Amino acid sequence: MNILLAYQSGLPHRDDPYISLVPTGLCYLHACLQEAGYNSYLANFSAWSPSKIKEELLRFKPDIVGISQWTHNRHISLELADMCRHLLPNSTIVMGGGHATFCYADILTKSSPVDVVVLGEGEATLLELVGLASSRTEWHGINGLAFRCNDSIIVTAPRKNIDDLDRLPLPARYLDKSVGLDLELQPGFIVTTRGCPSTCYFCSSPDFWGRKVRFRSPSAIVEEILYIRKRFGLIYFSIRDDTFTADRARVINFCRLLQESNINILWNCQSRVTSIDEELVTEMKRSGCECIQLGVESGSPSILKQLGKNIVPAQIERACALIREVGINLSVYLISDVPGETENDLQQTIELVRNLHPDDGYVSPLAYYPGTRLYKDAVLSGATTRDIFAIKQESAIYVATVQGHSSPRLLTELTKNRHNNPERFKQQKIRLGYCYATNVIACEWYRQRGQFIKAERELREITERQPDNAWGWLLLGDLYFESGKTKRGRECYTKVLNIVPQHNQARVAIGA
Repeated sequence: MNILLAYQSGLPHRDDPYISLVPTGLCYLHACLQEAGYNSYLANFSAWSPSKIKEELLRFKPDIVGISQWTHNRHISLELADMCRHLLPNSTIVMGGGHATFCYADILTKSSPVDVVVLGEGEATLLELVGLASSRTEWHGINGLAFRCNDSIIVTAPRKNIDDLDRLPLPARYLDKSVGLDLELQPGFIVTTRGCPSTCYFCSSPDFWGRKVRFRSPSAIVEEILYIRKRFGLIYFSIRDDTFTADRARVINFCRLLQESNINILWNCQSRVTSIDEELVTEMKRSGCECIQLGVESGSPSILKQLGKNIVPAQIERACALIREVGINLSVYLISDVPGETENDLQQTIELVRNLHPDDGYVSPLAYYPGTRLYKDAVLSGATTRDIFAIKQESAIYVATVQGHSSPRLLTELTKNRHNNPERFKQQKIRLGYCYATNVIACEWYRQRGQFIKAERELREITERQPDNAWGWLLLGDLYFESGKTKRGRECYTKVLNIVPQHNQARVAIGA
């Protein structure tokens, strides 16, 4: 039996480097099918032409096609399902993902090409469904499904979530069974939790994964990182949990295991302003955390309350100040165009940004997503309709029908209020002692300003103190190539390959 798990982003910008990424959940489904002995194939069709997709479908001839649907790609995913139905009339077409879970009724119309929707967490459900794909009369007994039967939609009992996430196979072991994936990028995006205890009104994560947070063990996370580093040569990782630091003891244990392993990676994560403290952030920095992303959203107490954030600006300022003092790059998310937002609310957010001095940031207009309280309340009040996602063609449905001027103003503040004092690096070294993450961040700060001698000095400290740390040699190689010293750059890249033999950038640079 051939099983194809497919994703198509629907993003209009074909030069976006992240177009080569698929949702991590799809990678977990693929790994589970592979471990169960099925001939599963993972496909990212985001940058592919329709003719190329058709060729691949006819080449592989899947018996089952699973398509990942989220709000931004809801229309193109249905177009992909239509194509599959036309080319593969006898295949079973399954859809899952965040949008499909909450909008299964929009999908399962009488003329729909989709046979069945997997609701919520899908590993156990999909495995059971694959075993009974040809016996639709038995689908009624599979928990976690929605499907059309005659003139009605059947929704079976909810599927119990997996409590022990360590039981799930590592997706990276099976990513080579794929097409369209960037194997220098995809393996570095990992998840270590499922579930979110927060009540943000604009987020559907609690309804999709559950309010109870389930955790992978620190040893399992480090095992995954070690495997990816060895097989794919990656030394930078992005932990995409909603709140990585929800269990501080777990994170501290993870950080100490990383330090003991001496693999010297860099990584980033997302957190909440109420879920960090000095000891935690210090251990994160020492283990290679170079950036923490915080959902700040607004500097106005009334807007924060309206969004269900359950935080106040003073908490935001304390958390951000701590991150800056320890020396981790600070990235903030802001939400603009909130209904009822006044000029005073906007000024409070601008003033907050000026006080925070973030290193990076993102601004997004408030949008509706199925499964969120924001959307549910809007439907109840008549502010929007239940079928808005089926009717509207835009990838994002913004709450404000006319976008205001707050987004560009906030983006301007984020750009011009970044931290520009190099003295902070000296203070961080006094506070933490030697820490390669400090040197890397300082080097990049100097390099971006053309101060190559100071940047080189930071990297030389890494290579002298930790000659087995690939980051010192890698960034030295980059620095030398940038300044025209290609011979010295190649020598540095060779050092990288002695430490991480599969590092692709270094291999390409020296022609290996």
